[in-house]
Amino acid sequence: MREPGGIRFGICTDQNQPWPTLVQRWRLYEELDFDSVWDCDHLIQPSRPESAYFEAWTLLAGLAAVTERIRVGVLVSSNTFRHPSLLAKQAVTVDHISMGRLELGIGAGWYEPEHTAFGLDFPPLGERVARFEEAVEVLDLLLRQEVTSFQGSHYRLEGAPTRPLPIQRPRPPLTIGAKKPRMLTIAARWADCWNASGGVEEIAERNRFLDEKCAELGREPRSLRRSLYYWVPRSADDPWDSPDAFADVIGRYREAGIEEFLIDQPRDEQLGVLERVAVDLIPALRREAAAS
Repeated sequence: MREPGGIRFGICTDQNQPWPTLVQRWRLYEELDFDSVWDCDHLIQPSRPESAYFEAWTLLAGLAAVTERIRVGVLVSSNTFRHPSLLAKQAVTVDHISMGRLELGIGAGWYEPEHTAFGLDFPPLGERVARFEEAVEVLDLLLRQEVTSFQGSHYRLEGAPTRPLPIQRPRPPLTIGAKKPRMLTIAARWADCWNASGGVEEIAERNRFLDEKCAELGREPRSLRRSLYYWVPRSADDPWDSPDAFADVIGRYREAGIEEFLIDQPRDEQLGVLERVAVDLIPALRREAAAS
């Protein structure tokens, strides 16, 4: 794991490719020295609902076992899919499989069609956020201590054991996906890293809000890493069009306060640009960030 305060680059892969292809790609991203690689927590791919799609956490466990150095995670786990105590068990398991390389991402859940298709509850937004806030607290407790009891409005635990504890202590880093004020406030309180997608001005405004919330909570704002999910199909510019396009996207979002870039993987015909970016551009960006 690189030192805090630098700039980080990760790849987000949809799990719509065959297993051998996913293994080859994740190993390629590791070989090219990306900091992290992630899959997505959906039961149906939002941008391609008819495509084949693997489940995120079982896939992550397999991919963690066939990589060695790169950090791994789910961007981000939907709280509507699993009880937080189950997610905690999954997180501990993958942290051990990966030998301490897990980044734990979680969000409130948003894509209603997959809930309808699979018969999962999809409460109104206010309830989803309330459940999420409790779930984050439950996760934090379960991953820090061997035995946890908790009495909330939505979750109750009585002497729940976490054995073994995760390799990473005090717990694996927690990434919270958040866009609106209440979710951003939860991130300011609990997260090690905040992640969101959006335009440059949206991201800058959310960053300012997080700075204010951290100050209100007595937290150093710089202790909360700021992470962008660059969702290529919903963005105006494709960073994999060329190294110049990549540098332009990174530059604009760095000015908005972003320190970590998690970008959709390139199409097959763009892999040459990926390699040029990884070999020539990213090392220079890291050196520049370290010197600033």
